[in-house]
Amino acid sequence: MKQMKMDEIYRNIPPEKIPWNIEEPPKALVELVEHENVKPCKTIDWGCGAGNYAIYLAGIGFDVTGVDISPSAIKTAKENAKKKRVKCNFLVADVIGDLDEVKQTFDFAYDWELLHHIYPKKRKKYIENVYRMLNSGRPYLSVCFSEKDPHFGGSGKYRKTPLGTILYFSSEDELRDLFDPYFNIKEFKTIELVGKSAPHLANYVFMEKK
Repeated sequence: MKQMKMDEIYRNIPPEKIPWNIEEPPKALVELVEHENVKPCKTIDWGCGAGNYAIYLAGIGFDVTGVDISPSAIKTAKENAKKKRVKCNFLVADVIGDLDEVKQTFDFAYDWELLHHIYPKKRKKYIENVYRMLNSGRPYLSVCFSEKDPHFGGSGKYRKTPLGTILYFSSEDELRDLFDPYFNIKEFKTIELVGKSAPHLANYVFMEKK
């Protein structure tokens, strides 16, 4: 997702009108923590947006760094953390760039509804960045829209949303091909994500760095 388009969304649209900006942490992420598949540790939230889930994790003991390409999103994330009196580290950075802004490695990485904004040609670079910044044997969670989802025009791989963004809807096979060289997949399933207008079907992939 280009910086200008995403920043325009966060700058010009009220947070409650941004479809993916949901304050309550998603059930699948909460369950991951409650079942102790992931315990408090140094964590990176890729494509953190307004910081809602980073703030949730920080509030229960995680040391969280959130990165997003949009300066307006990061400004909002910092404001939200301050309001909640939660300490988070938020950085403006391009997840498919060189990421010089990020000076450390992490014990847990996740992207929630980010990967469908990254088109296939750019995904290898992104996954290499995740791999490089994740410590050996540590967990990574990725959740993105499934090609089985019926929204935004049905069966096409590229679909235009009402906001004008174009998302890429992934199959299980292509995600396995993407992740397998770098990670051991522990759980792969289709889940239903809560949305502001309707639920979506998503690929949920929980894995560990090889």
